[in-house]
Amino acid sequence: MGQDRFLTIGEITNVHGLRGEVTVYPWCDSAAFLCSFDTLYFDNQGRKPVRILHARVHKNMAILQLEGITTREQAETLRRQQLFMDREDVELDEGCYFIQDLLGLEVRDADTGEVYGEIADVLETGANDVYVISCGEGVKEKLVPAIPDVIIETNLEDGYMTIRPLKGLFDDAD
Repeated sequence: MGQDRFLTIGEITNVHGLRGEVTVYPWCDSAAFLCSFDTLYFDNQGRKPVRILHARVHKNMAILQLEGITTREQAETLRRQQLFMDREDVELDEGCYFIQDLLGLEVRDADTGEVYGEIADVLETGANDVYVISCGEGVKEKLVPAIPDVIIETNLEDGYMTIRPLKGLFDDAD
């Protein structure tokens, strides 16, 4: 599967203060992760980089001071702009993936090879993520906890994930 190099990381939702800071709603694990970047981008091709001069977390949002934005009026023009990160700026821990890379993966049974469907969404529950498996039109979705006992293999290169459902996991899904 081809992976996009630039991933959406958040959206500018508001202006903060009088000096051109912007409030960014994170579309990633946390506002702190968003604040860890030195450069973000205004397009998904990396053609419009913007340097982050200062970043902090405030009420689960990121407050950013962007290079070249020094007034409230300038910041106002950025509302609703999406910000993108370069995946090459991040080294993920083993077994961690960008949600955008998981969407669309075919989900197979590790023992029988049965194809359950594909990952349609990832729910972030706090304790662990839950994968929403779309099983086809007219068939109820299946929910799979993203835990080591269930997720056997994630193969982004070949576009599939193998799982071993816990006993009873899919009993109510049919």
